Amino acid sequence: MTSVLGPSTAVLAYIPSPPQGVWYIGPIALRAYALFIIVGIVVAVVWGDRRWVARGGTKGTVLDVAVWAVPFGLLGGRIYHVITDWSTYFGPGGDPVRALKVWEGGLGIWGAVLLGGVGAWIACRRRGIPLPAFGDAVGPPILLAQAIGRIGNYFNQELYGRETTRAWGLEIFERVNSAGRLDPLTGVSNGVLEKIVHPTFLYELLWSLAIVVLLVVVDRRYAIGHGRLFALYVAGYCAGRFWVELLRDDYATHIAGIRVNTFTSAIVFVLAVLYFVLAKKGREDPASLESKDHTSASADTEKTESEESESTTEKTTDAAVELEKDSAPTSGREKDSPGK
Repeated sequence: MTSVLGPSTAVLAYIPSPPQGVWYIGPIALRAYALFIIVGIVVAVVWGDRRWVARGGTKGTVLDVAVWAVPFGLLGGRIYHVITDWSTYFGPGGDPVRALKVWEGGLGIWGAVLLGGVGAWIACRRRGIPLPAFGDAVGPPILLAQAIGRIGNYFNQELYGRETTRAWGLEIFERVNSAGRLDPLTGVSNGVLEKIVHPTFLYELLWSLAIVVLLVVVDRRYAIGHGRLFALYVAGYCAGRFWVELLRDDYATHIAGIRVNTFTSAIVFVLAVLYFVLAKKGREDPASLESKDHTSASADTEKTESEESESTTEKTTDAAVELEKDSAPTSGREKDSPGK
C-alpha cells in the first residue's frame, strides 16, 4: 500500500498497480491476463467435474464439454467486446488487426456465456445429457473462474472506475515501452502517477466470490435443479455488474447516455429471474445425467462379459458330455468281453 500525505495531514493508503502485465522470456511473451484466464478455466473444469459427478453424472464429462464450450466462449467474448468497442478497432486511428489479439485483453462476459452455452449445448447433445442440469453443476465454478480472470484486469490496469479519494483507491501509473513511449498494455511503469480510481475489477471479484458461496449454500440446502441454479448465478452476477458499471467512467459505447453493459446487465437479470421462477422445481433423476455413450459402453461390456460367460459354460458342458460318452462304451466293452 502507498501512503499519501494530504492537505489535512491525513494519511491515505492506496492500492498500487503492478508495474507491468507482460514479461518476456526471449521472444516469448508471458501475459498475466492470459495466465489468469487459463487458471480460471482449469479451476472451473476440475471443480465442475466434481460437482457433476456428485449429482450423478459421468466423470470426465465436464472436460469433454469444455473442449467445445471454451473455444466458443472465447470467440463469443471477443466478438461482444469488439462490437461494443467498435471505434477502438475500426474507427479513426483504430487498428482492425488488434481485434484478433485476444491475448491483449478484452472479453465480454455476455458474449462468452452466450456462445459458450452454444458450445456446451452441442457437446451435451453429443453425450446425451441435459444442458440445464449441466449448467447447474458448472455455474458456481464458472463464476469462480470469472473472479480469477479479474486479477488479469488488475495487471492490465483496466476495468477501473471513476477517480476517488477512498482509502482503497487504485493507483494507475503511466507505462512506457523501451523507447520511452506510452504503452499502457505491454509497457512498464515509469513511476508517474496518473490518477487514483475505484478498483471496480476488485469490487466485481469480491462480489463474484460472495455469489459463489451463496450458490453453493443454496444448492446444498434446497437441491435446486433443471437450470435454476445456473439462472441464479446469472442473476446474481448481473446484479453486481449493474452496480459496478455505474462506477466506471472509462471509454464505452453508450445508449441514451447509459453504458451498453448497464443495459445488458438489466435485461439479462430479468430474463434469468423469469427462468428461475418458471422452470421446473426439484432436481433431476441422477440416472438421467449419465452420459449415453458411457451407458452404451457399459452395456456393451456387460453383454460381452455375459457372452464370454455363456461360452465358457457351454464349453464346460460339452466337455462333460464328451467325457461321459467316452466313459460309457468303454465300461460296456469290459462287461461283455469273454472271460479273461
